[in-house]
Amino acid sequence: MSIQRRSLLAAAGAAPLAGAFKSRSARAQANTIKIGVLTDMSGLYRDLAGPGSLRAVQLAVQESGIAQRGVTVEILSADHQNRPDVGSTIARQWIDRDGVDAIIDVPTSSVALAVSGITREKNKILLNSGAAASDLTGSACSPNTIHWTYDTWMLASSTGGAMVRAGGQTWFFLTADYAFGHALERDTSEFVRNAGGRVVGQVRTPFPGTTDFSSYLLQAQTSRAQVVGLANAGGDTINSIKQAAEFGLTRGGRVKLAGLLVFITDVHSLGLQTAQGLVLTETFYWDLNDKTRGLSTRMSLAGGAKPSMVQAGCYSSVLHYLKAVGEMGVAAAKASGAEAIAKMKSMPTDDDAFGPGSIRADGRKIHPSYLFEVKAPGESRGAWDYYKLLSTTPADQAFRPIAQGGCALVR
Repeated sequence: MSIQRRSLLAAAGAAPLAGAFKSRSARAQANTIKIGVLTDMSGLYRDLAGPGSLRAVQLAVQESGIAQRGVTVEILSADHQNRPDVGSTIARQWIDRDGVDAIIDVPTSSVALAVSGITREKNKILLNSGAAASDLTGSACSPNTIHWTYDTWMLASSTGGAMVRAGGQTWFFLTADYAFGHALERDTSEFVRNAGGRVVGQVRTPFPGTTDFSSYLLQAQTSRAQVVGLANAGGDTINSIKQAAEFGLTRGGRVKLAGLLVFITDVHSLGLQTAQGLVLTETFYWDLNDKTRGLSTRMSLAGGAKPSMVQAGCYSSVLHYLKAVGEMGVAAAKASGAEAIAKMKSMPTDDDAFGPGSIRADGRKIHPSYLFEVKAPGESRGAWDYYKLLSTTPADQAFRPIAQGGCALVR
């Protein structure tokens, strides 16, 4: 477990007298917001979150204008290793020992659900970008959590719905065996059945640590399903798609792969020769418009990589949080995470990542989603030019209707 501390703005200078120093130090701490980026720095979600999420938060702080209000922002970062126990320990240490006010990102739904419970208990804030489980705004909703970027219901509705409409009536799921995979399989299965399709089987794959999916793909092939739904993400999705191609599962077009959560970093790793034709849903694409292109340039990720939607969500959520801090004042924001979240919900959102949006009472951030198809190699104009837009789902239709989530915050 590694924890790093970074400060973007210098604290007050040392005073010549101990009493004066303590006084200035106390004032500086009272006017400091502490943000913890809790993410996957070393595992299968590193590329889609990890250091890029940290960089996104740094950029949001720089562009927020909060320094002009005399506010210091201190950023900490840590690797939760995709383990709820590790993530929970870090979150408690950050809040109890380090005075962290808001925790950002938290890919891996099991970790995010655990951290959401802690921030509610401690009256701090979770701005989740990396986890997908729709339960974060359903049965497990919290007045201290906002689910920012995407979720399993949205993915199931967009990608799953598109596959059924294209003729994929029978489905078999390869499901990562933790909260995210279960939620994605559940939500997609509901859409398949409501559209008249059938789920003919599923297999749960161990998480994390699975790299060989051949036996699971053989079960999918034996099921004779028309669609194999990949209810996984990151390295698991990459390995599943590569091995399906090597296994000949999709040869001849009889079986289609449904990558239910595919990131641009996955496509980059796979290469267009392997990934071409995949249909996927994202809420952010670096080449969508002038604002997304500008943001991607400013983010300046290592190796010229373009930001994932998770990293864009970290930027967007922190930018809006600091706007709320500026409106309500540091003392009030630090005193109650729930009040800071309420302030964020009362303010419209607007940024270069997602454009105009809003935050619902259940904590669901609302913005459009986009159905893309991965280009063939000959269609790409160069590095990271990977998607062609098939359709756009408006913000008010992209996510689960608020009345259907079962969130206790909804009156």
